Amino acid sequence: MKYLVVLAFLAIVGSLGSALYFMMKDGQDGKHKTSNMARALAFRVGFSILLFICILVAWKLGYIQPTGIPLR
Repeated sequence: MKYLVVLAFLAIVGSLGSALYFMMKDGQDGKHKTSNMARALAFRVGFSILLFICILVAWKLGYIQPTGIPLR
């Protein structure tokens, strides 16, 4: 489960970085703007939703246990 979370987090950060790259480079030197930045941000949202669903399923199946906030 730890590897899945790390892999999903790296995919989220990678797609965010590629969106930054496309935001900075698209439309320069007289070239037309492309939809690459929007596509990268859409992938980021998709990866985030997939990670959230995987965490919920892992909790439901008992792979991970919530620790909660300790009461006084």
